[in-house]
Amino acid sequence: MSESTAPAPRLQPGDPAPEFTLTGADDTEVSLSDYRGRKVIVYFYPRAATPGCTKQADDFRDNLAELNAAGLDVVGISPDTPAKLAKFRDDQELNFPLLSDPEREVMTAYGAFGEKKNYGKIVQGVIRSTFLIDEDGKVEVAQYNVRATGHVAKLRRDLKV
Repeated sequence: MSESTAPAPRLQPGDPAPEFTLTGADDTEVSLSDYRGRKVIVYFYPRAATPGCTKQADDFRDNLAELNAAGLDVVGISPDTPAKLAKFRDDQELNFPLLSDPEREVMTAYGAFGEKKNYGKIVQGVIRSTFLIDEDGKVEVAQYNVRATGHVAKLRRDLKV
C-alpha cells in the first residue's frame, strides 16, 4: 500500500467500467462481462458481517426482486475471502453474488479504495461505493462514500425503481 496522499481516481458517468474477473463465495469466477446486455449494480463494501455491511447487504437482498424486475442485477465486492463471503451469504440468506477482491485491485480501479476519513482520522481503506453499469459496460451512475443505512432506498429513488 502506498503512502501517497493523492485520492483514488474517481469514475464518472460515461466512463468504461473497469473489467474484472473475481472469485465468488462458491469459488466460482464471475466477470463483469457476464452481465453484458443487462444493467448491473456493483457495490463495494469494507467487510462482511459488520453491522453496516450487513444492513446494506440485507437491503439489497430485500429489494432484489424489484431491482431484477427493472432489469438490474446486483453484485457485492469486498476484500473478504470466498469462505467468509459464503458464510456471510448463508447467514444473511443473500440472493446475489458476493465477490472477493483481496488485493483490492478492482476496488482501486473503481476508485473505491484509498484515503478516507474514519472517526476523524485519514486512513487507507475501502470507500463504500456503488456503480450502475449499463448494458454496454459503461458507468451510468457512480456514487462514492455512500451510507450503509438507507442507501438502497435512495438508489431506488434515484433510478426510479
